[in-house]
Amino acid sequence: MSVDKCIVQFLRFLETEKNASPHTIKNYRSDLSEFFRFLGAEASLSEINYVTIRRFLAHLKEREFLRSTISRKLACLKSFFKYLTREHLVNANPASGIATPKRERRLPSFLETQEIEHLLESTQGDKWEMKRDRAILELLYSSGIRVSELVGLNASEIDLLSSLLKVKGKGKKERIVPIGSCAAQAIKEYLDMLPANASDEKLTPLFLNRQKTRLTDRSVRRIILKCAKRASIKKEISPHTLRHTFATHLLDRGADLRSVQELLGHAHLSTTQIYTHVTAKRLKEAYDQAHPRA
Repeated sequence: MSVDKCIVQFLRFLETEKNASPHTIKNYRSDLSEFFRFLGAEASLSEINYVTIRRFLAHLKEREFLRSTISRKLACLKSFFKYLTREHLVNANPASGIATPKRERRLPSFLETQEIEHLLESTQGDKWEMKRDRAILELLYSSGIRVSELVGLNASEIDLLSSLLKVKGKGKKERIVPIGSCAAQAIKEYLDMLPANASDEKLTPLFLNRQKTRLTDRSVRRIILKCAKRASIKKEISPHTLRHTFATHLLDRGADLRSVQELLGHAHLSTTQIYTHVTAKRLKEAYDQAHPRA
């Protein structure tokens, strides 16, 4: 079987049997294309071994890829060859014995409370686009959901009376997420500006572009960058910054780690624990500034 057919079958397996997200499938397709481009057009699956994989990883390191990116590409190759081994298309998994690089533990960036207020104030206006942008910012900060979860929301999946969202997270896992009164009010004001019956159908996207179709991840990023520029925020900011800010502000104000884990939809508590380093750092800075004998 050709390499291209193997890749197509593997990606179909991820989608149908593993419930992988479109984002994961897109990344894995790109990773496999890059790997086989590195090997060259004459690459044969039967000739790929441990040394081949190591050469590819060394090539990525020379190009100064982040460890997290290299880890993902290695995970892709491990999964791909595991599938080929299961289907008896190769005799063994050449990537199975290779250790995953230790990931950098970079502290997540976040906004201070005053910066969040300035960001939200940048969306003042009566046009429906401004109401939408305000609702997007309020919702991301109020709920901590991912940008992919935000753009995937349908109008029927938000209950403004109870201030709850039904969110489809990674692996198509559903969870219920509460939102604050400010976010609920902003969403109501945005929906009131839409044409009659625009949000009645079950699969109608919650957030629309000017063509009245579903917003994309990239569009939301552009909206946030535009608002940050208007608010004169100098930090690099993205939708994920608001997710980090949500978690940091909750922990700063006494929320327990397990609750924050549930709200963020993290499968493992260790993923959420990165935020404890942020709050500990902030406490140390406050101590150093305030204590006379610090």
